[in-house]
Amino acid sequence: MILLRNLGFSRNGDALVDGASLQLHPGWKVGLTGANGCGKSSFMALLRNELHADRGDLERPPGWVVAHVAQDTPALPDAALDFVLDGDIELRAIERELAIIEQQHDDGIDDTAGERIGTLHGRLGEIDGYAAHARAAALMHGLGFKDADFTRAVEEFSGGWRVRLNLARALMCRSDLLLLDEPTNHLDLDAIVWLEDWLKSYPGTLILISHDRDFLDAITSHILAIENCKLQLFTGNYSACERARAERLANEMAMAEKQRRQAAHLQKYIDRFRASATKARQAQSRIKMLERMGEIAAAHADSAFSFEFLEPSGYSDPLLQIEKAKAGYGDLIILDNINLTLRPGSRIGLLGRNGAGKSTVMKLLAGAAAGGLQPLSGVREEGRNLKLGYFAQHQLEQLRPDESPLWHMIHYEGRTREQEMRNYLGKFDFRGDMVDAPCGRFSGGEKSRLALALMIRTAPNLLLLDEPTNHLDLEMREALTIALQETEAGVVIVSHDRHLLRASCDELWLVADGKLTPFEGDLDDYADWLNKTRNAEKTAAKAAPAAVPAAAPMPTPQPEPKKVTPSAQKEIAKLEKQMAGWQSELKLLETRLTDPALYATPDPALMQSLMQRQTELGDQIDQAESRWLELQDAAEL
Repeated sequence: MILLRNLGFSRNGDALVDGASLQLHPGWKVGLTGANGCGKSSFMALLRNELHADRGDLERPPGWVVAHVAQDTPALPDAALDFVLDGDIELRAIERELAIIEQQHDDGIDDTAGERIGTLHGRLGEIDGYAAHARAAALMHGLGFKDADFTRAVEEFSGGWRVRLNLARALMCRSDLLLLDEPTNHLDLDAIVWLEDWLKSYPGTLILISHDRDFLDAITSHILAIENCKLQLFTGNYSACERARAERLANEMAMAEKQRRQAAHLQKYIDRFRASATKARQAQSRIKMLERMGEIAAAHADSAFSFEFLEPSGYSDPLLQIEKAKAGYGDLIILDNINLTLRPGSRIGLLGRNGAGKSTVMKLLAGAAAGGLQPLSGVREEGRNLKLGYFAQHQLEQLRPDESPLWHMIHYEGRTREQEMRNYLGKFDFRGDMVDAPCGRFSGGEKSRLALALMIRTAPNLLLLDEPTNHLDLEMREALTIALQETEAGVVIVSHDRHLLRASCDELWLVADGKLTPFEGDLDDYADWLNKTRNAEKTAAKAAPAAVPAAAPMPTPQPEPKKVTPSAQKEIAKLEKQMAGWQSELKLLETRLTDPALYATPDPALMQSLMQRQTELGDQIDQAESRWLELQDAAEL
């Protein structure tokens, strides 16, 4: 077990936790919660022996294997699948030793190596090493990677996808203790549902930091909360922890008014749609939320955040209308025949797998004037009084790192009294020195809060929120949820935070197969749809002809090895290397062709050369695959 005795630790001289004494037992799944800066990541560092306690003791079994997700990934030339396999250190050590010994044995250097080779193969069987490549591939598939990604170099992936590779590598490790710090930050809902199921079946001890309450509720058996420099252990998931905190805080603060506002909004929805066949499942979800609303409100009574969306100066009905629209980039059509009407009070959540086109829909709704897209064909018609509030992660990059939150407010509202601006920023927990501090020093969560504050200040009547909860902690997410419940503005949300979607959206729309269609059901139905889709893909993949293998399988004893001539072996190896290179180049080329910047200032000559190269690569890969299959068939005769 993990044992804490009068533990105290600090960071940069600031005390974080003092006098902590408790036990965490093997197999527990523990959610580590607390405000930003309270010491959650420092506690993880203590468990990894990267930080020393100021006083007291933290003990864990010395033989335990500890896995965690690395914060950075160097630009490595290693293939992605090999990078993930490296997470199993013992497996890779056995593979290396086997390769050396078997080579020496084959070369006649060591005639006594047979016993050691047998021992190593025996150990491979014990650790399920012969299935390691399949396990690594399953992890990568679950986190959203395609077969063609397996042979791509790590350096070719963007930052978010490298984070996924780090996560897959940590899960590949056969660990006794798994430490995960915000594992869902760079995942879409599809990958989150998969990871949730994987972690439920993880046999070791899990300590998890997450700001996704549904994720915590589904996985955790205990909550370890850091509050006021104290560590407190609760039995049960995050909702159970909230109930316990609510019982204490309800005696200290009156929350009746806030609870009534939240309950009234949910009750209004329930009364409106309880009898509607198409909304019945969502109404049932809201009834369950209403039952819990008092507990949630009381548990967040001491939150530092409290804000509301400003009343817009006017509305149009409809606010925005899309008819028979095509959306995409240049000649590349992502979505076709889009029909969507947004009115005041519309509350829409967009669902869809990673890469299906959810952000493309949001860009189409935003329009070119707001940094989005114009339809390739069809109609995008704005209401006369439309005032957009568009929040996307790229807007964080528009914050000036050398300037303060107050400077950004003055830049947009030069005539407003400074004290009024300071009061407004305080609702987003920018207080004291933070109001005047350069925002370049801020964390991702603090930058997201500032970008949200600036957007909300414009009093929009249509809110387009593309992953608004990324980097936000639980308290800020709850404040945003409450504010969305109370606004009369139209709302369209893309988010992997299921609690936010359940509490804020009256309609769910699905982006899939190049279409945008209403989704009849709730988020539980969507999880079922994801599972059915995955299973159908697996069935189709098994039925399809074998393609180029993603990675060479581990050496296993073959009773009758194939008789392949040296020249054929050489040609096969050459083809595999060529195809890997061409597939990597094609992937990069396709990514470039979907980049909106390429079409901002079109260069016809460049476009023609890129598309010509795309065609050439496709032809080269097809020809190489045909020749590869011919050689493999000949080898089996």
